[in-house]
Amino acid sequence: MGARANRAGLKQLVGAGHPPGLIGYRGKTPVGWVSLGPRKDYARLERSPVMKAVDDRPVWSVICFVVPSEHRGQGVARALLDGAIAYAKKQGARLIEAYPVDRPSRSGDGAMWFGAKSMYDRAGFQEVARRKPGRPIVRLETGSRR
Repeated sequence: MGARANRAGLKQLVGAGHPPGLIGYRGKTPVGWVSLGPRKDYARLERSPVMKAVDDRPVWSVICFVVPSEHRGQGVARALLDGAIAYAKKQGARLIEAYPVDRPSRSGDGAMWFGAKSMYDRAGFQEVARRKPGRPIVRLETGSRR
């Protein structure tokens, strides 16, 4: 799929009232972005050998984070995760799933756009599957009932 088709698809999602993520700000300055939404909206997850569905429960998926280098190491990703959890709960999500990186030492920034497992651990997520070393699937029960 080309860039033009990607932009058109993104515009269609936003126009239909389904934002594909959240932007974090420090004052008026954008400092990061997190992609999330109902898992069913992300067809690529089903094709992934690492991130395919664990079961048939409806989940919201936290897909990735983008934090510019000048804002890294300041808790931006964790604040974005907290915001993603709150937003998903507000939308009625009862289960949130993510696909972090789990490495014994700090990884290069290029590998970390899924987020670190330790960040999800601190937010209360539990590992539910691991199909590849270093790539668990983690979940958080929200208890949300709309």
